[in-house]
Amino acid sequence: MPSAPLGIGRYNFNMPTQAEKGRAFRALHQRDHAFIIPNPWDAGTARLLARLGFEALATTSAGYAFSAGRPDGAVGRDETLAHAAAIVGATDLPVSADLENGFGVTPESVAHTFKLAAETGLVGGSIEDVPGHEGAPYEIGIAVDRVIAAAEVVRALPFPFTLTARAENYLVGRPDLNDTITRLQLFQAAGADVLYAPGLTTKEEIAAVVSSVDRPVNVVMGLQGVRLSLDELSALGVKRVSVGSALSRAALGAFLRAAHEMQEHGTFSFADEAVGYAAISAMFKT
Repeated sequence: MPSAPLGIGRYNFNMPTQAEKGRAFRALHQRDHAFIIPNPWDAGTARLLARLGFEALATTSAGYAFSAGRPDGAVGRDETLAHAAAIVGATDLPVSADLENGFGVTPESVAHTFKLAAETGLVGGSIEDVPGHEGAPYEIGIAVDRVIAAAEVVRALPFPFTLTARAENYLVGRPDLNDTITRLQLFQAAGADVLYAPGLTTKEEIAAVVSSVDRPVNVVMGLQGVRLSLDELSALGVKRVSVGSALSRAALGAFLRAAHEMQEHGTFSFADEAVGYAAISAMFKT
């Protein structure tokens, strides 16, 4: 029996190999139009996204941390990789992981993280250029060495593994577009396959980044107040659009509104907006 095509969200006994998923994921970045890579935070949300027809998934460090009752950045490497393995095992789609800062400062620690990540079944992963979620980015030489270390590991793998390098200036309160572009250009030279500067909010910023590099660019949407569509982003030359923790925060927003209604008013009208029991049960049937 032939394997089901990748990207349809069907579960079957002929699961694609890691190499097949790696090639399929790489090919998504070569199309004329950008694709959305949504960010589930557990196996259930991964399966729902697959059933809806998305073609690849990416983990979210914040979304998973929130589901575990912790702030972003409070989950260690072992737990992060176990979570990534759970997302990989939930569907037949290619999965890329948010590997934060590589769980260590040195290039050696980054290399070890990417080696372990590949063993989970992942076909992609990202590396950040900041030591945590606050403070200044690493000095540029250190940041580049860390990308080189990750690139050396993934290039030695027997299947395509897409390395995304992130310049975090905008997320840590340093909206320095020139430095961001310089970092992305150096990360490109260091071996990154995809470049990503989370926090860009205008067409002008995004266009400047896209035109400054010759690798596929990922942007994050789901930012409050930013209303750029997939078609608009594609017209700017963007190849991949993720949503970070936005889906998890949208779910938590609905949860908190319902909880406030019960606590403050003693009413339950929130259930009118809930997905039906039979409908959600049907979506989880294999």
